[in-house]
Amino acid sequence: MPDILSLLQCLLPQINATTMRQFNQIILSMLAMSGRVTMLGISRWAGVGGSYRTMLRFFHTVIPWATLFWLFFRKHLFRANEVYLLAGDEVVVSKSGKKTYGLDRFFSSLVSKPILGLSFFTLSLVSVEQRHSFPIQIEQVIKSDVEESSPLPPPEVKSQEKRQRGRPKGSKNKNKTEVILTSELLRIQKMINSLFKLLGDFIPLTYLVLDGHFGNNNALQMARQVNLHIISKLRYDSALYIPYQKPDSNSRSRRKYGDKIDYCNILNDYLCKSTIEDEIQTDIYQATLLHKEFAQALNVVILVKTNLKTNARSHVILFSSDPDLSYEKIIDYYKLRFQIEFNFRDAKQFWGLEDFMNLSQTAVTNAVNLAFFMVNLSHHLLADFRLLNPDSGILDLKAHYRGFRYVREILKMLPEMPEPILLTQIFAKLTCLGRIHPVSTGIEPS
Repeated sequence: MPDILSLLQCLLPQINATTMRQFNQIILSMLAMSGRVTMLGISRWAGVGGSYRTMLRFFHTVIPWATLFWLFFRKHLFRANEVYLLAGDEVVVSKSGKKTYGLDRFFSSLVSKPILGLSFFTLSLVSVEQRHSFPIQIEQVIKSDVEESSPLPPPEVKSQEKRQRGRPKGSKNKNKTEVILTSELLRIQKMINSLFKLLGDFIPLTYLVLDGHFGNNNALQMARQVNLHIISKLRYDSALYIPYQKPDSNSRSRRKYGDKIDYCNILNDYLCKSTIEDEIQTDIYQATLLHKEFAQALNVVILVKTNLKTNARSHVILFSSDPDLSYEKIIDYYKLRFQIEFNFRDAKQFWGLEDFMNLSQTAVTNAVNLAFFMVNLSHHLLADFRLLNPDSGILDLKAHYRGFRYVREILKMLPEMPEPILLTQIFAKLTCLGRIHPVSTGIEPS
C-alpha cells in the first residue's frame, strides 16, 4: 500500500509540517471510513492525534488549494505528450440551515428546479488520451454574482415622437468584440488567468470546453481574451446563416448574410458522415456559418438523428471559435466535457461534498477543495491498485484501506508479531472484506 505522506511531500513548500501531518491523518481516515464524511466522522477514524479539535484547526486554516492541486497534478498525474483541454462547469450542493457561507437558492439540473444550497464553479484539466478529468481549481459562486450575471437592460426613455421605421439616422455599427462581461464571466476569466500563472508554459492549452449555458458571444469573447478557443453548444433553434456568395465577383456588395439554415433540409454539401445503428440514422454536418449575435464566423457541427421507423428528428448544434478544427475533434472534445460530471459524482458520493456541515467561509472552502483533492488522489491510488485488481473501483479501494486499518489496530494488541506468511494471509483476507470485485492476488502490506 503506498505511503500517503510520501505522496504529499510535493506540497511541503506551500503548507507547514503541522498542516501536512493533519492532512495525512485526514486522508487516511477518509480512505478507510464508512458513513458520512464530516469533521466528526473523520475525527472518529483518525485515532490517536486526530481529535475533533485537530479537525477544527485544519478546516479553519487558510490553505492555498489552487497551488496544491497544481503541484500534485504535476508530480503524480501529468503525462507528457498528451493533449489536455480546459473544461469548466458548475456544481450545486444541497444544504439546509441558515448560517452556511454563500447559502442561497441555486438551480440544480439533477432535480430540475432551484434548491437551497451552495454552488461552486470548477475548472478541470481533461486528458484526451486518458479520457479523464482532473479538478484543478474551485471557486464558490455567491448569489450576488448570479444575479449580476443577467443584468437588466437600462430603462428606455419614451420619446414623445413616434419612432420612424428603419435605422435611426446617425447610428453606427456596434463592434461585437467589445462586450461588457458579466460578473460570472469575469469570475471565470479571473480563475483562468490565475491558473495560467501557475501553469506557465508547462502545459499548452488551446481549448476551453463549456456547456450550452455559455453558447453566446460574450463567452466566446471572454475565451478569446485569454487566448483560448471555445467549444460549446448553441440552442437548437439558433438562427444560423450561410455567408453570402456574390454571384458576380466583379460587382460590389455589402450583403453579409446568405440563406438561413433549415435544420430539416440541410444541404448535402455540408454532410461529413452518415451512419445507421439500431434504426437510428445519424448525419453529421460541418460548415462555417454566421450568427447575427456573434462577432465572427463559427465553425459549426450539426448532428441530426432520425428514427427511421417513426421519422422523428432531433438535432444538436456544436460550435467552436477555431475555424480549422475538424468535426471529429469538436464532437470528441465536447463529449469529454462530461468527464467533469464524474468528478462531481465521486466528490459527492465518496469524499463528503454533500456531507460537510461547516459554516464559515474558510471552513467551507477547505471542505469542498478537500473533496475534490481526494478525487485526484484516489485516481492516482487506483492506477496502482488496478495493476493487481483490474476491475476495482473506489469502493474496493476504500474497503482495502479499511481492512488495512483493522489489521494495523489488531497487530498493536498482539504480544508479538505473527510469522510473515501468516501476516500476509491476514492482510489478504481482511482487506477483501467489503470488496465488490474479486481479488486476483494478495497484496502485501508496505
